Amino acid sequence: MRKIILTGDRPTGRLHIGHYVGSLRRRVELQNSGEFDEINIMIADAQALTDNFDNPGKVRENIMEVAIDYLSCGIDPEKTTILIQSQIPELTELTFYYADLVTVARLQRNPTVKTEVGMRGFGASIPVGFFTYPISQAADITAFRATTVPAGEDQEPMIEQTREIVRSFNRIYGCDTLVEPEIMLPPNQASMRLPGTDGKEKMSKSLGNCIYLSDPAAEVKKKVMSMYTDPDHLRVEDPGKLEGNTVFTYLDAFCRDEYFAEYAPEYANLQEMKDHYVRGGLGDVKVKKFLNNVLQETLEPIRKKRAELEKDIPYVYEVLRKGTAAAEEKAARTLDEVRHDMMIDYFSGDEWLVSQEKKFAEKRAAADAADVRVQRQRAAEARKKAKAGAGQN
Repeated sequence: MRKIILTGDRPTGRLHIGHYVGSLRRRVELQNSGEFDEINIMIADAQALTDNFDNPGKVRENIMEVAIDYLSCGIDPEKTTILIQSQIPELTELTFYYADLVTVARLQRNPTVKTEVGMRGFGASIPVGFFTYPISQAADITAFRATTVPAGEDQEPMIEQTREIVRSFNRIYGCDTLVEPEIMLPPNQASMRLPGTDGKEKMSKSLGNCIYLSDPAAEVKKKVMSMYTDPDHLRVEDPGKLEGNTVFTYLDAFCRDEYFAEYAPEYANLQEMKDHYVRGGLGDVKVKKFLNNVLQETLEPIRKKRAELEKDIPYVYEVLRKGTAAAEEKAARTLDEVRHDMMIDYFSGDEWLVSQEKKFAEKRAAADAADVRVQRQRAAEARKKAKAGAGQN
């Protein structure tokens, strides 16, 4: 079986370093590993509209931003297909069919849906499109026959729901058309979701606690120097805590041993810096300055590539157009098979026409035979009646 990846992002804003740590960096590694036959990255604008339906301009304007972020981070359109979800109508049709395989009660039990609904404060006024997005996601995954979906732990219930849909479809229609995907979790804890710069659990544009991949160097430094650390670490000589300390969480995600030789030569590695901080004698400002240098090293090549791409928007446009066209061809092939399995591929050939001609020909033949039998019966009855009348005379 071919090894195929599908992953993606909602274009509701520029991508930040949380996206980089959680997915982008890993996608580039997977792309260049040679382990997969096909990699697809979806800009999920249709899904973004489920809770931004009253602000489509926000979604539209961020599609190009997200595409530039992808390319800036090293996604290669020669190796990876970048596509726009809404431009592939086959996905909508698959979603419609799969909806018959899932109950409302099952959607209500999905932990990810419940969490997302609570975060957005929908209450009882949940848009149906948002409520059913696990079905839409199943359509996205199965349309490309993805075997692997890189995602965080919070997406495991979504992938399991996709597997349930796949099993139900294949069982009901007696086929093996759809492929059950497996989730690929981040390789280590540091690649999980980064907290915001303010120490809050989620990095979010609405909370103003993000460091964006497109932020200029001065803006990155400003955000780093204002980051949340240990509130009890008031003096340099005070012992500090690592747990909940955003600066060290970021260092876990971004730091490499080679950075110390240039930016903090008194330490051989991050563990030595942590030990010093815990026992006291290491100030937050010094640690933040080190983190700023680490982030600048990481982000500078991304910023440089972005600057080049922003001068050639037609190139980015063509990447999206060609990738989406190629993706639609893949999705169309899957949809053709799904329609065939569901026996609704009426005009894909002359099979349905031939079968209907045969059915109605047999129906006419049966009717003609019945007419013949009736006529013969009537004729027999007429002869019998005539014979009986002749006998009476």
